[in-house]
Amino acid sequence: MEKIQEIRLHGRGGQGTVTAAELIAVAAFYDGKFSQAFPSFGVERRGAPVSAFCRISGEKIRLRAQIYQPDFIIIQDAGLITTDPSVLQGAEKCRGILINSEKKDWPEIKNKNVITVPATKIALEKIGKPFINTALIGAFTAMSKLATLGSLRRAVEERFPPEVAASNIAAMQAAYDCVEVKIKEYKFSSI
Repeated sequence: MEKIQEIRLHGRGGQGTVTAAELIAVAAFYDGKFSQAFPSFGVERRGAPVSAFCRISGEKIRLRAQIYQPDFIIIQDAGLITTDPSVLQGAEKCRGILINSEKKDWPEIKNKNVITVPATKIALEKIGKPFINTALIGAFTAMSKLATLGSLRRAVEERFPPEVAASNIAAMQAAYDCVEVKIKEYKFSSI
């Protein structure tokens, strides 16, 4: 039986955390895998902490619980690392942590497989607005190899109108390229 790969995403309301989980799951589905994505909301308002979850497997997924020991964590707002203890739950054993940040060192994270990507900067350059979710899923795809960039591109093209999709795909590609370089330079060890 193949191990289910579990991804937990953390962000704030309005950052597209739930959409990011859905796009990863759709891309994995297009690659012929089984997948699921679902949100977890606390107080439902813009700016409040939001979590979303995604599972990917080569076999049917029957599990429907939240993810407490993820294989990967995606952190859309680095400020949550110090303000929300649930963000780092299970972090010490996960295969990789992706953080939207230009800061390189995170001593509070007890895991050597941390990759940062300046998703906000990339989004501002490519989209013109701080819509970071597509940049982060591009970076995640480079880090995890759980979906292909082509399938992720297809998921974005189907989700958004052509002009919106084009700029988001540009952000996704730039973040993907950024992480590919980091993996080679720093010999990211878990993948």
